[in-house]
Amino acid sequence: MKLKSQILAIGMALSTGLANAEPAKPVNNAKTADNAVTLDTLIVKAQSENKPKQPFQSFLPPSKILRSRTATSDTAQMFDHTPGVSFSGGGGISSRIVLNGMADDRIRVQIDGMNLISACGNHMNPALSYVAPSSVLSAQVMAGITPVSMGGDSIAGTIKVQSADPMYAEDDKKYLVAAQMSSFYRSNGNAWGGNISTTLANKNASLTYTGSIVESGNYKAGGDFTTKNVANANDVVSSSAYKSQNQSLALALRNDQHEAVIKVGLQNIPYQGFPNVRMDLVGDDSWFANVSTKSKFDWGRLETRAYHEDVQHYMNFLPDKGGDMPMNTYSVNQGLSVKGIIDVTDKHQVTLGSEYQRYRLDDWWQPIGNSNSPTRPMMNGPSPFVNINNGQRDRLDFFAEVESKWNDKWLTQFGVRGGLVEMNAGDVMDYGRLTNEAKLVNNQDKQRTDAVVDVTALARYTPTDTQQYELGFARKTRAPSLYERFAWSRGDTRLPNTRPMSMLMNNWFGDGNGYVGNNNLNPEVAYTVSGTANWHDAEQENWDVKITPFYTYVDNYIDAGFCQKENGVTCNNTGNNLTSTVHMAGNGGVRLLQLGNYNAQLVGVNASGSKTVLQTNNYGSLSTRGVLSYVRGQNLTSNDNLYQQMPLNSILDLDYKWGGWTATIETQLVAPKKTVQAIRLEPKTAGYALLNLRTSYDWKYLRLDAGIENVLDKNYSLPLGGVYLGEKPGVGGTPVPGFGRSFNVGLTVTY
Repeated sequence: MKLKSQILAIGMALSTGLANAEPAKPVNNAKTADNAVTLDTLIVKAQSENKPKQPFQSFLPPSKILRSRTATSDTAQMFDHTPGVSFSGGGGISSRIVLNGMADDRIRVQIDGMNLISACGNHMNPALSYVAPSSVLSAQVMAGITPVSMGGDSIAGTIKVQSADPMYAEDDKKYLVAAQMSSFYRSNGNAWGGNISTTLANKNASLTYTGSIVESGNYKAGGDFTTKNVANANDVVSSSAYKSQNQSLALALRNDQHEAVIKVGLQNIPYQGFPNVRMDLVGDDSWFANVSTKSKFDWGRLETRAYHEDVQHYMNFLPDKGGDMPMNTYSVNQGLSVKGIIDVTDKHQVTLGSEYQRYRLDDWWQPIGNSNSPTRPMMNGPSPFVNINNGQRDRLDFFAEVESKWNDKWLTQFGVRGGLVEMNAGDVMDYGRLTNEAKLVNNQDKQRTDAVVDVTALARYTPTDTQQYELGFARKTRAPSLYERFAWSRGDTRLPNTRPMSMLMNNWFGDGNGYVGNNNLNPEVAYTVSGTANWHDAEQENWDVKITPFYTYVDNYIDAGFCQKENGVTCNNTGNNLTSTVHMAGNGGVRLLQLGNYNAQLVGVNASGSKTVLQTNNYGSLSTRGVLSYVRGQNLTSNDNLYQQMPLNSILDLDYKWGGWTATIETQLVAPKKTVQAIRLEPKTAGYALLNLRTSYDWKYLRLDAGIENVLDKNYSLPLGGVYLGEKPGVGGTPVPGFGRSFNVGLTVTY
């Protein structure tokens, strides 16, 4: 870790500014993936100020990306102005996007084309946590109706994040030397950090190094939210501190027809507290290698990719929680993909491809003491507790997609994707003991093969240059994750009528409850119908309104039910009443739950709009923009609500721009969360309104960002933040609070 810090420090010392050069053009000038027909698509792009080629693709300018880097260290939070997007609580760099009411493994997340998976029983390392905000140069969020060529094995949608395209020297120059350096400070939590990027290139080769570091202490709420804190004051959100370092090196080679990129990187997170989980992250070391090619031929384009990701993840208690309970996870994620884009005619384009993903996972917990130790008998040796042994998840897909532009008014797309997901796992043990439950689990046939079939159909109608309409249907399939199927233990029979530690340690929901998986889960199949109406001025510069209603029905939706007997083994502390609540010292109660298949539906609407209020030559411009989202999810089998459904919410901005100066007044409005999932004891939260102020000034080689988040220091609870477990004992039913007031500043130098 010392060597990594030294490398990062050297890189920052060598960097003198931020390169503002345009990235290399794609090898082929034909349609790229960014032009794919999608419903409700957001494009975040810092390379260009150009207007999108299609109205349903919204671009964020460079100033927006840079401002996000100052305001947050959590890449997921960069999408806070996206209709339909909300956030499930976690660590400071590890919140998870909830897309139209569905989250986590239901969303396919690709980082530079790599399909990443969380390797943790508490999902402390979601896919977006592996990329720093400073590395994000473009991103897409596609909700529900996602073209089959953009990924499978998901039902909520797809998120694609790309780092900057390689830069090359211009034709009239022999070489290019570019660099970037920026830093920031946020008062709440005393968070600070910086990032660098340096590039050396000629016309045909490019070498780029990037590095970033961020560190923060515990953040403060807008006021006292608990009376139970001991390690910190009652307005401090304990176990919310974090530190992270990211580095990567990319080599790109090209000629007139081909381009190859080899990228390697590593991440070190020495610690990250989780205020809504019993455990904390005390070490996460990962590295990846990613090789991709793009080639142009007379018939179209060919794209290939191969990647390898290696993750070593460690959990224990940070000082705010105290104690010792070591837990380890090791995963290997490998993938291959090939995609051909064939220009059949000037009106029809066919995309054919295949993807393979090989995933391996081991999850084990080191013992504390031995069999003769009088303390913590449930965690005594002689050897580790095996949570998942040699978990295997292999996926092989094939897909075909046809996009047709019939005329200036009509465009259609139809795609089919099919494949197999094979899963298996080895034998388990309870801290070296082959208990009756472990024997029963080991005697099960764990091998499962699931067929996954996706179908999407889209139509776009553009009757005039001021309006456009889309209608889409999708059938999407997702096979269960390794934890959903193979988390096995219902508790320790040596400790009757006490909490089953093993269940409570498998919780990627942030609700404090205990969970056990289900080897007999069926894949989820979602049927989504969505439409979008977009009205705007002819130049798409003065005003814009977009409305997207959607409906999704999910067959075999994976949700929580009360833990039941399985092969003679029952949840240890529920006794004869399987619906009872476990009461702990100082805790309002949790429940022991088991995953199962149900039927569910989600209905909602997303809307966005913008309007230029004032445009002058001498006094700048004034504009307003806003987004609004609503979703309602229901478990039709149990007649309960679905978990973590964001209440009605909106964001309203007033933007002023004059030369290099910009200023924004932002208001975030969230309705009370009264619709909660009863079985998980999900807490209700009050509505709130937040006021944020931001400003920036752009010189030729220098940019200054400043802002005040939560200006009025509002004390509020996060609707999807989970329950507060930042100190022990936890406070049952207390939701995690949001950030109090923070003064932020960032500086970016360009060269």
